[in-house]
Order: sequence, then C-alpha cells, then structure tokens
Amino acid sequence: MSYHPEIHHRRSIRLQGYDYSQSGAYFVTICTFQRQHLFGEINNGEMQLNVTGQIVFAIWQKIPQHLPNVELDEFILMPDHLHGIIVISEQYENSHSLATIIQNFKSTSTRKINKINQNSGVSIWQRNYYERIIRSDQELHNLGQYILTNPQNWKVVAE
Repeated sequence: MSYHPEIHHRRSIRLQGYDYSQSGAYFVTICTFQRQHLFGEINNGEMQLNVTGQIVFAIWQKIPQHLPNVELDEFILMPDHLHGIIVISEQYENSHSLATIIQNFKSTSTRKINKINQNSGVSIWQRNYYERIIRSDQELHNLGQYILTNPQNWKVVAE
C-alpha cells in the first residue's frame, strides 16, 4: 500500500521550505528499529562497541569519502541510537541533501550488517530520523558537548 496523507496521517518533521542541501551544520539522531540495543553496551560511562557497532562506526566515518562536500563533527554511537553532527559545505552540482546522506548511510549499514549476520531484509533503523539545524557556534559547541557526554548520562536516561 502506498502512502496516502489522509489515511496514514504522517507529518514531516522537517522545517517546511528549508533547503537541507544548503551549507550548514546539522545535529542528527538516528534510532534503531524498535530501539533495540544492537551496537554494544555502556560500561563505566563508555560505549563498548560490538561487531555491529564497529560496522556502523566505520560506515559513518566513511561518509566524507563518498561525499566531498560533507564533513563530520562530533559523533557517538550508543546501544540503540547515534548522535552526530554533519556539516554540508559549499554546494556542488551534485549536492546531496541531509535526507539523502542519512538514507545512504542507513541503507549501506543495513545491507552490510544483514550480510554479515546472514539475514535478509531485517530492519536495523527506524524509518525516520531527528534533525536540528545548528544556527550558531555556541549551539554547535553545546551539541558537541551533549554528544561527548552521552555515554556518561546513559544510566540516567535508560532508567
């Protein structure tokens, strides 16, 4: 069944009219399907990646190799989600939107994880993702600190 807005009532959480392929910094959160703990665990305030987490980490780090106008800032992989800051620099003829970057990351990591686990069609990620347009250096700093301290705050959030 294809999407029909009057039946499915899905609203976009994106800023209406905003061009997400333009230069800027974006804070993103991507959650696992059904918030499953797939990527490792938190021990003593530090994230310990399992094999699946190592795959996701490596694929995230390779984003700029495939997209020359994309840079990565702070990033943390948690047991059931990730937070990262993506910086889109000058636009090229083939600029990619934030949605395209995330979709490529999610599909590449899902295929690789399913291949290693010898699964086919298993969902790794939730359908959507959360984003925030970073509008100042102070906001960039604050979000970077939030990302870096996320593992230490895990117990508080998880309880």
